[in-house]
Amino acid sequence: YHSFYHCFISYTEEPKEVTEGAEQDRKSITKHKKHKAVKANPREKKPQEEYKCWLMKSEPETRIEKGLDMKFGIEDLMAQPSQTACWDGVRNYQARNFMRAMKIGQQAFFYHSNCKEPGIAGIVQIVKESYVDHTQFDPKNPHYDASSSQDNPKWSMVDVQFVRKLKRYIPLAELKKLHLNDKSSGGPLRNIALFTRARLSVQPLTQGE
Repeated sequence: YHSFYHCFISYTEEPKEVTEGAEQDRKSITKHKKHKAVKANPREKKPQEEYKCWLMKSEPETRIEKGLDMKFGIEDLMAQPSQTACWDGVRNYQARNFMRAMKIGQQAFFYHSNCKEPGIAGIVQIVKESYVDHTQFDPKNPHYDASSSQDNPKWSMVDVQFVRKLKRYIPLAELKKLHLNDKSSGGPLRNIALFTRARLSVQPLTQGE
């Protein structure tokens, strides 16, 4: 995260005050709503390392699935009430577990995926910790999971709030160059999940990264 941040800080705007695949996870985001929090099953596998920084992918271009537009770019987040939305639709266990490890106040890069030019568009902040993803129970939703139940829900989500956009969009091609350079030199981005676990829609960043 530090390496990313130092690479990008000269291109970012001043932050606003915040009060707040085989499988590429497909996700949509609905407006910020209140839902009952559910405790995670202690038997389920959790991330081994305590991460504090993240990268979260979303689709900024229109893609219709089950009659719903899956589009949700950083501008869509900015248009939400309080610039806040729930990060729903994650259907990968490892990505879900990473979200369950998120804490209020932690930040994540907002990454545009499945589009003409993927890349990092901005920064968001976690404003509500893991709770039940309601879309898993809706048969009309593309993320419906018939094997999940209200008594034993499988999927979770967090709420994120817009912090700032990067003044200069950082494309995937540029990030890959940094990764390959560090892979050769042993730098901090050599094992970054964006390339080593590319299909995850929610990824951790180490302090070194």
